[in-house]
Amino acid sequence: MTFTVNAPINIGSLRLKNRLIMSPMQQYRGTPEGFATDHHIEFYSRRAKHVSLVIVESTAVSSNGRLFHNDIGIFTDQHVEPLRKITEAVHSQHTPIFIQLSHGGRKASPDVTKQLVAPSAIAYDDYYGTPKSLTPAEMKGIVEEYRLAAKRSVEAGFDGIELHAAHGFLLHQFLSPLSNTRTDAYGGTPENRARFLKDVLLAIRAEVGRDYPVIIRVSATDFVQGGLTPEDWVQMLKPLEPELDAIDVSTGGLLPIQPSDVYTAYQLPHAAAIKQHFSIPVIAVGKIYSRSLANRILEDQLVDSVAIGRPLLEDPDYAERLLIP
Repeated sequence: MTFTVNAPINIGSLRLKNRLIMSPMQQYRGTPEGFATDHHIEFYSRRAKHVSLVIVESTAVSSNGRLFHNDIGIFTDQHVEPLRKITEAVHSQHTPIFIQLSHGGRKASPDVTKQLVAPSAIAYDDYYGTPKSLTPAEMKGIVEEYRLAAKRSVEAGFDGIELHAAHGFLLHQFLSPLSNTRTDAYGGTPENRARFLKDVLLAIRAEVGRDYPVIIRVSATDFVQGGLTPEDWVQMLKPLEPELDAIDVSTGGLLPIQPSDVYTAYQLPHAAAIKQHFSIPVIAVGKIYSRSLANRILEDQLVDSVAIGRPLLEDPDYAERLLIP
């Protein structure tokens, strides 16, 4: 069977009208307390018409895990109502919307974070400084913050959740051996390094049930020897596949290292390598900006869906051009 960007697809229990997804992009327009604003309502609803799914920018599960001083959060019940206004606006365009749940860990903003935390006391760089190594009790507390964030996500009207395990934030920090040197049950082997992610995922599943879509964003490579590779991700995520509904593949962010070259569809080979091992949909992102390229990727079954980000910042109707034959 041949697929194009216009073909529908299921992510878990949710039927999407096409295979074009709006990737999460930080807006830097939250209040000092992490509340969403009218900007977010207008921004997301304006871009929701043509894509099959909107994924909201990184949303903090903890006041101690915010990525920026002006990001948005879902770490109190008071955050629900401003977020509900976004979901209602996007739903008015007949498009579903996911929330991306995150905790910055050692890359949380020093401007609004009382204490940087991480699996191990290893600094990202001098700006962020050395984090505190989490105790098992503190880890349980963060798992509970994820569960409560999932509960609030449902209350706010989101149609699904994306767990942010990419770009060097807390879940990614636990998964990579470069940032996790623990010697307890949460460090060492790939299975142990994936244990914290498993705890978070199962806590969310206990809250939302199996029919509620939960996907994960990953950084397929750390761009350095000894870091994570697509093969490592397969090993860690395959046991969790029964609890996941899709894998959204990005790259980098664990270290202050940039890819040597950013070219058209530069992250696609990593996504394609991961897709070979999973039956759930795999989403590719990264400079896939033309209909012909997106269709060729889907026709060759390299991935199942394509996400676009930056072009939508400049042109809210950009997705329409990728959908019109």
